[in-house]
This record gives sequence, C-alpha cells and structure tokens, in this order.
Amino acid sequence: MRDAYGVAKIRAAEAALMAQVPAGALMRRAATGLASLCAGVLRTAQGGGRIYGARVVVLAGTGDNGGDALYAGALLARRGASVTAVLAGSRAHEGGRDALRAAGGRVIAIVPWAAGASSRAASAAALVPPPTSLQPALGPPPPPPTAPFPITSPPRTQPPTTQPPPPTAGTRVDLPRVPRPPAAPPGAPDTRVDTPRVHFEPTGPAAIRQEEGDDVTRPDIGRMARFAPGHDVRHAIGHADLIIDGLLGIGGQGGLREPYATLAHYAANSTGVTVAVDLPSGIDADTGAVEGPAVRADVTVTFGACKPGVLIDPGARHAGVVEVIDIGLGPHLDLPDASAPQAGDISALIPKPGPESDKYRRGVVGLLAGSDRYTGAAVLATGGAVRGGAGMVRLVTAQRAAEAVRLEWPEVIITPTSPAAPGRAASGPGSTSAVPMEFPASVGRVQAWVAGPGMGTSDEAAERLAGILRTGLPVLVDADGLTLLSLRPGLLPRSAPTLLTPHAGELGRLLGADPGEVERRRLEHARAAARKFGACVLLKGSTTVVAQPGERDPVLVNVTGTPWLATAGTGDVLSGLAGALLAQGLLPPQAAITAAYLHGLAARLAAAGAGLPGEEDLAGEAPLGASDVVHAISLAFRSL
Repeated sequence: MRDAYGVAKIRAAEAALMAQVPAGALMRRAATGLASLCAGVLRTAQGGGRIYGARVVVLAGTGDNGGDALYAGALLARRGASVTAVLAGSRAHEGGRDALRAAGGRVIAIVPWAAGASSRAASAAALVPPPTSLQPALGPPPPPPTAPFPITSPPRTQPPTTQPPPPTAGTRVDLPRVPRPPAAPPGAPDTRVDTPRVHFEPTGPAAIRQEEGDDVTRPDIGRMARFAPGHDVRHAIGHADLIIDGLLGIGGQGGLREPYATLAHYAANSTGVTVAVDLPSGIDADTGAVEGPAVRADVTVTFGACKPGVLIDPGARHAGVVEVIDIGLGPHLDLPDASAPQAGDISALIPKPGPESDKYRRGVVGLLAGSDRYTGAAVLATGGAVRGGAGMVRLVTAQRAAEAVRLEWPEVIITPTSPAAPGRAASGPGSTSAVPMEFPASVGRVQAWVAGPGMGTSDEAAERLAGILRTGLPVLVDADGLTLLSLRPGLLPRSAPTLLTPHAGELGRLLGADPGEVERRRLEHARAAARKFGACVLLKGSTTVVAQPGERDPVLVNVTGTPWLATAGTGDVLSGLAGALLAQGLLPPQAAITAAYLHGLAARLAAAGAGLPGEEDLAGEAPLGASDVVHAISLAFRSL
C-alpha cells in the first residue's frame, strides 16, 4: 500500500521529528536522498555514463524545497557535475546557496525590473563561485551591466519592500558578458531553446525601452514590472542534462506566477530530465489540482511520504515516476488521506473459494442492465460479472438483449422485462421468464445488485431501480441508473451499502457541477458526492478514485489502467466485475478498488496482446474493445 498524506499531517509530523533531531538534520537527509536519486537519473539518461561533466540546473525558490535542491546541487557539484542554480525568488536559502558556491557551482539570482534608474542599477549584481584550481579568478569587473536581465542576491536583512543598496566596486563581482552566439549558416538546424517572443510595453515611470534583440519579457501580474531571464539562464536550462525543480514546496497553491512560470516553460522545452523536489511546482499537494502553469516532471522525489497530489490527476500527470525518500516521518504520521493499493494488497482482498464452496456461498449477483436498444451493455456487464468470480449471475433485461446474452453467456439466469412465451418459466441456465409484479423479490436469490448499464431512463426503468434500492442488499448504480438518480435525488441516501460508479459527466449531473471542473478537481468532487449521497463513489477517469462518506476514511487511488480503456462499453464491464465482488462479500470500497485494479490490469494485458498466440515477442500496446477487457480479466486474476 502506498499511503499519501495531506500538507497538514506532513507539517505536524515534520515538527514532531525536528524536535527530536539536530537542527538541519531533515534537510540533510532530504538533500542526500535527492542527490543520490539524481545521480542515478543522470547515469540512466546518459546510458550508464558518469556524473562528472554532466550539466545540471537547479531552479530554486525561497522555501525549504529550494534549500533541498541547492544542497543536492552542491553534492552533485562535488562529484564533478557542472551545476548552475537559478534563484527565482526574492531571497534564497543561504546555507544551500553558500554550499553550492563552495562546491564550485554557479549561482544566478533573478528579480523583476523595478521602477526608476537607481532601482535598476541596484538590481545588477551577480553571484559567482569563488576561484578554484579549475576556475581562474575573474578579471576586473566590467562597467555596470546593461544586459536585458537583472541578476542579484538581495541581503537577507533588507525588508522585502525595500530595494537593496547599489553595489560598490569592493562588493560587486560581475559576470563577464556572454556574447550572443554567432548566426548559424544558411540551412543549419536551429538548436536554440526559445519561447515565442512576447512584447510588453509598460507605461508610466516604470517604462523601460525594449531594445531590438532583447529576450522574452512578460508582465508581472498586478505590478508594473517584467521578467526577462536572458540568454545565460535560457541557455543553461535548454542545454541541461538534468533540471531540479525546487521552485515551490507543498504549501504552494494556484498556478505558477512569474518568473516561475517562464522557468517552467523553459524546462518543459529542454531535452534534459526534470526532477521535482517533493512535488512538481504548481501542483496542489492535497488534491492534485492544477490551476495554471506548472512544472511537468519526469521524476518526482517526495520526502517522508507521498502527497495525494502526485497520485491523483491532473497532478499525477505532472509528477512522472514518484520515488519516496524516507527521512523518518513514519512514526509521527496520522492516518493517510489517500492510499494506492499495490498488487499484494489487491490479491489479499480477492475472495477465494474453499472446499465447501457452492454457487450460493460464492455469491449471486443480480444485473438490471440492457434494453432493446442497448443490447451490448447487458452482454458486457454480464461478462464482467461472470469473469469476476460470482457463483451465479441473474440478469433482468429486455427480450432482445436477453437473446444476445444467451448466445454469449449460456450460464446466466435471464429474466426478460417483456412478456415471455406462454408456459415458459425460469428454471435453469439460459431460461427466461417475464418480470413479475413483485419485482425484485421473485427474480430469485440475489446477494448484491448492479443497476444501470444500458437499461434506459423510462418510468419503468426508474421504478425497477427504486425497487432495488428499497431492498437491504448492496447495490451498485451506474450509467442510466445514475441519470435516474440525478432526476430523482430522493432515492438516496439509503442505509444499505451503496456504490456509485460515475464518470465526470455523470458526477457533474449528480452534483450540479461542470464536468470540466470535476476533472480538474477529482478528489474534491468525489468526496462531495460520497458525503451527499451517503455512498461509496468510484469516479472513473484517467485516475480512478474511490471516496467514502466518512470524514476520516482515506480515498483509494487505482494505479492500473491504460488510455486505451477510453472506449465504449468498458464501464459496463467494470460494473459487472465490481458487482460480482460485492456479491462475494466485499464492502463497497473494497469491491470498488479491487474491481478498478483488475479492470485496469486486464486492459493493459489486452492492449499488450497477452495470451494471444504469436504476440509474445511484440512490444507496445494496441487499441482494444470492451470485449477484449472481458476476456483478459482471467489473465489479470492469474497475474496476482
């Protein structure tokens, strides 16, 4: 089980641990783990090459994440890497900055332009490493720079609203001018890493003439200022082998502002590998929401424990591969806010028959699915239930759907919703009978119900759904059943176990919310629906999350699946599979996460051609249909 903890719980655990260890111990642990993982990333990215000579750029903000990144950069520099740190905040972690400089790293601090000639002059200082045997001392400083970007290290003692005093000849060490590279000959490929040119002309006393050939500038939101990192910074990021994102920590909220947004854009266009410190900057650590520009990492190194934001989309898409560095928080952590079960956890949940088992002890699942129009929904939901291990499957459906299911799944007991031929009775596999008036009791023995896939939204369908919900049995509601719930909200909550399996559009109708907003804030909306309806909610999508109505119950996150699952009918398969697990005695959250895991794993196996003759030596994935997922469920079970 991979557990994730929200910001408040992480902060509390850190405070408890810091009271027991020497000052700075946590940062040293984090930086050492980060540097070690970065070294491994560099070796992998260079095909087993050495760290010596690798080009590393550290993007450092003002917080502890920036300090972690700077200390890690210092450790890499001591192993021979060429490290450049870009200090993007109003201040820097002094210990990390000084350690990097002492290790031979280069430090550049960037601040927005400020109004007034004196302020601009005060913005023009540079921080460079001291002379070493490998790096001769710089010559006399050049005249005050007129480069299109200011670089400075504001003193820590200055108030944040006060500009630092102008540097003097005795205190300033200026970087030598870096000439622009010569123009490439005609026909040569363009290897520059540039963003599209944006022209911004401020007005008033802050107006600064933008010379032809200046670098990209952007307005600083809410102020008469602008950010132009210059060729030096842009070149370093564009040609880096490794970029360490330490701009924001777990307390950051909202999209990245300038200059962070531009630096993130440069990193996204670099050929180097991006490693995020704790979580990608611009991601909400608690929910995974992305409200604006954000770093897209290839690897995220998170300290102490996972954060929900790196497990749940859209944040998970920005996190890449997530690696956890143990810094000793475990004994101080409360209950997790989210958990991602692994293969062993799912295997332990799967019901397994014993010598005394019979079809009733293994569970009987009832399906209210399919119609004359949507016959395939009944076939697919039934397939998921049969492959899900239930001892018996009873299907209530329209006559045409019943005929289709009988051909595909002869072991199923079918009760048609249209009158049957005279004298026909439900007596065995494949038999049919008309639905009696005392539905659902007279359908037969059922231990859990699935209602919704393809059953339609007519008044008759609504009455059947209401009849199922009036029972004391576990009920899973999907598809058309969810539409009926949005039209008849009084059907829920109920006291018996209930599982809802919507996608974003269906959940939006249930909550009266925009589906796009549901996608952007999946965790928040799944929890809201669970509380509103008193039910377990499985929100399908790029990251399937399972929310429970209890305030302290962790959200469960599925880690399997493939984008090829985004095809018609796969949700019907999931409903039948989860219903079979409910009938076998699993609680709604257990059935939901187990079904989601097996469903996603089956899709991966189907897309990879697992189990097909002649596919063993082929790589990659191929498109799949919902029927392929049904037939791969057995492979998914066996793989566990």
